[in-house]
Amino acid sequence: MCLGVPGKVTRIDKDPQGMSMGRVDFSGITKEVCLAYVPEVKLGDYVIVHVGFAISIVDEEEAKVVFEYLKQANEFEGLERSAGSSEEPGS
Repeated sequence: MCLGVPGKVTRIDKDPQGMSMGRVDFSGITKEVCLAYVPEVKLGDYVIVHVGFAISIVDEEEAKVVFEYLKQANEFEGLERSAGSSEEPGS
C-alpha cells in the first residue's frame, strides 16, 4: 500500500533548474522533498508527501491526527530506516 505522509516544511529552495525543493520534517525525521506541485506552500505549512513529492497542503491538526495513526501502526520505524543520509546533521 502506498501512503502519503504529512510533514512540516522547514526550508524552501530552488534547485539549479528552478524547481522548488525543500526540507520537510516528519516528526523528527527530515527529508528533501519536491515542492513543485504545491507552489503556494510557505515555511511552516504541513504537506502530504508521497514518493518524495509534496502533493497537497494540510492543516496542522490533520497532520497531528495522521502522525498519531502512524505511531500506533509503528509506521515511523519504516521512515527512520529509509531516512539514511537524507537526514540533516544534528537533527
